Amino acid sequence: MKGVLVWSILSAGCALAVTPLSSVKRVTNLPIVANKFIVEVDSTSDIPTKRSNPHDALYESLRKRAIGFKVDREFNTQGLFVGAALTLSDAQDVAQIQSTTGVKSIRPVRAFDRPKPVKVQVVKGPDDPALPPDSESTHVITGVDKLHAQGITGAGIKIGILDTGIDYTHPTLGGAFGPGNKVIGGFDLVGDDYDGTNTPVPDPDPLDQCAGHGTHVAGIIGANPDNAFNISGVAFQASLSAYRVFGCVGFVTDDVLVDALLLGFNEGQDILTLSLGGADGWTESVSAVVASRIAATGKVVTIAAGNDGASGAWYTSSPGNGIDVISVASLDNTVVPLQTAQVHGVTHDPIIYQDTFPLPINDTRPIFATSTDPTVVDDACNPLPDSTPDLSGFVVIVRRGTCTFVQKLGNVAAKGAKVTLIYDNGSGFGAIDTGAFVASFIQAADGEFLVQQFASGQNVSLSFPQSGGLIQFPDPAGGLISSFTSYGPSNDFFFKPAVAAPGGNILSTLPVNLGLFGIESGTSMATPFVAGSAALLFQAKGTSAAVGRSARTLFETTAQRVPSTHTDGDPLQTLTQQGAGLINVFNAIHTTTIVSPGELILNDTAHFKGTQQFTVRNAGSSAKTYTLRHIPAGTAVTVTPGTIFPADGPVPLSTDFASVSLSTSKFTLAPGKTQTVTARFTPPAAADPSTFPVFSGFIQIASGTEQVQVSYLGLKASLKDKQVIDNTDFFFGVPTPVLTDPNGEVQTSPRNYSFLASDFPTLIFRLAFGSPKVVVDLVSPTINFKPTLNTRALGDTHGSFFSFPHRVKTGSFAQVPTLGTVFELDFTSRNNDDPNDNGFNTVAIDPPTFANGTTIPNGQYRLLLRALRVTGDPTNEADFESFLSPIIGVNAP
Repeated sequence: MKGVLVWSILSAGCALAVTPLSSVKRVTNLPIVANKFIVEVDSTSDIPTKRSNPHDALYESLRKRAIGFKVDREFNTQGLFVGAALTLSDAQDVAQIQSTTGVKSIRPVRAFDRPKPVKVQVVKGPDDPALPPDSESTHVITGVDKLHAQGITGAGIKIGILDTGIDYTHPTLGGAFGPGNKVIGGFDLVGDDYDGTNTPVPDPDPLDQCAGHGTHVAGIIGANPDNAFNISGVAFQASLSAYRVFGCVGFVTDDVLVDALLLGFNEGQDILTLSLGGADGWTESVSAVVASRIAATGKVVTIAAGNDGASGAWYTSSPGNGIDVISVASLDNTVVPLQTAQVHGVTHDPIIYQDTFPLPINDTRPIFATSTDPTVVDDACNPLPDSTPDLSGFVVIVRRGTCTFVQKLGNVAAKGAKVTLIYDNGSGFGAIDTGAFVASFIQAADGEFLVQQFASGQNVSLSFPQSGGLIQFPDPAGGLISSFTSYGPSNDFFFKPAVAAPGGNILSTLPVNLGLFGIESGTSMATPFVAGSAALLFQAKGTSAAVGRSARTLFETTAQRVPSTHTDGDPLQTLTQQGAGLINVFNAIHTTTIVSPGELILNDTAHFKGTQQFTVRNAGSSAKTYTLRHIPAGTAVTVTPGTIFPADGPVPLSTDFASVSLSTSKFTLAPGKTQTVTARFTPPAAADPSTFPVFSGFIQIASGTEQVQVSYLGLKASLKDKQVIDNTDFFFGVPTPVLTDPNGEVQTSPRNYSFLASDFPTLIFRLAFGSPKVVVDLVSPTINFKPTLNTRALGDTHGSFFSFPHRVKTGSFAQVPTLGTVFELDFTSRNNDDPNDNGFNTVAIDPPTFANGTTIPNGQYRLLLRALRVTGDPTNEADFESFLSPIIGVNAP
């Protein structure tokens, strides 16, 4: 294909051994929680009952139908969300609830893993106090430093943080809790012992001294500048409230998130920020819907875009998929704060090592190299020879390679080593895992120099200054979108992420007992940066709903475009990963040119909206002449050619760009006047639709030194053509889907199951793309139905994990003769190619029940799996992919 710059191999899974079916746990692993549902009901005025409480009306209706239930949470925010989270005694009652008068929707409860930063480095001691108060590179590249200089620091703005809680005893976070402090309020919705599977034990104190993630987030927003590092939060005079939704370990369910979102809204937070989420691909989860409704009221809601960049395109995170929220990508910091060691005995520049605080060495020590050959590949991977001296008085120099860092350090420690420097072998200079050893990482050239000096007999020694040794080390990837940032768009083609902010190598606060300060990386770090930025916007322009609703557009239209590499000539990074670019808060607040909308969604070729309009308003005090031009970004080749699989990250980029025709390329506006511009887009001619290329870019509107932009996104393919169910042998070495027997073997012929102990079948399937509807029905073994995909002739769930059958309008789908639905999933994400992270779906048919909870009678059956293609008609059988299983015999005693 013309213009392709870089290709990844088929996928990361290709480099891995095929996953053995026998290793698959025979339990249901669907992304929903057993027997738990969130029911949304009409507001009080809409319910046809004399009762004034909508919950009472719902419960009375359920009791009249003899439905057993337990109320986990109630939601009662009129105009946003009214309903309850229920645990049902019997899954068969779901269909009855759905048909209850006043019930608007019922959805299974989703689980979200706790935030996992890509990199965590705890710093170990005091820092150099000579740094200027706002020299932070993150503030400089986003214009925050200029706003701080103008006195815009977030004063008077309230920000609610949904996370692991905050260690408000940290002196940089105010040291105390309650009105008058930095952390003015909040609530612990779950308790220390909550892990997602047990009952939350809430209390009014959101203190966290066991997890730390929320404290790091809080520092990015609100760290006071008078600290050892002289760092400051983006909005360090804002008032923070902590809504703790994670315990010390485990995950959270979205009924807790909905409760926390509504609590923050009702307590008057101007901004809510959530550095959490999980791969989902759709805008439809309950927490995403509620977050979006809150944002639509004029509050700002910032949510992490996700850290699944290695998984490639079409893998967006929820609740960040909420339509009106700001989903945030991460940009690598331009510098990393590192320490230096002084070289004695020979002339050499200070040696940079990978620590934010100095190694605790107060004397000058000679060096000892475990190998005098700097090309050795397995230095110190084996026990050191008996001739090795006592190393306790040396700084030991070891080359990276072959075995783990900790293994090398263990071998040198066996000879008495107290401090070690490992030098790079060309694999990359970054933070490493040194376990409990006093050790750090240095660059290859420095290590090779030291080894050569040692081999030649020079008396070289090193010292580690305990102050004054900090430098801001340039990050080679600084200024680029972090490779871990998840790629969009959402499966329903929404513009995700929206903007980027600094999130790679971010220094911030940690709980006092966990080290006080640390460097972490992730979209979790970028998200609070945008929340703090929104606080600066609110302080500057007021907290009206109009300002809140304009925030995302302002940030998008004034953002800075991000390249895909630092190599001249390479295209801009695809907007499916950078969004509209790196946020520039100063420009967002001070721009005198207002553009709306900030996003132009062109859709796929089947629903193509190639003619778009946007308006430009001169909000300045003098006339402006504007010049418009098209600036394309790299076209994301989202599916690997010749396969059905999304390309892993970094997603290959092509220079096959769209073309744009503008109704005008230059115009002048008097103050307060508006110009409407029509843009007509043509998809890239050479792009191959079978690779589902997503094209994107910008229309720049410039007047003098002021530049704003409109972002666009389109697909040169029809989403309906994208295969959903993986029917290849790529993952397991045998074509999927499959039924496996108690031994984990593929069922290749009819087989009876007793459903005693482990004698039950397990359905295993993978999705190569998201699907709005996945359903498995039980059908007759002699059904006259031709599936679209290959038909093979060939745990303890603590309740039903199954969703429920929805009523479907009449159509060809409903005409397929079925005996009952086994399970249904709506708005499901595609699978990953990592067997340990959403690699596949398993459904254990144990016990033998339908989705409505009734027992499957003994007899002979097949399972019919169907998945609706994106944009397909759920009433049309032809829009589903289907798989028919071998015959299973239900022979339960």
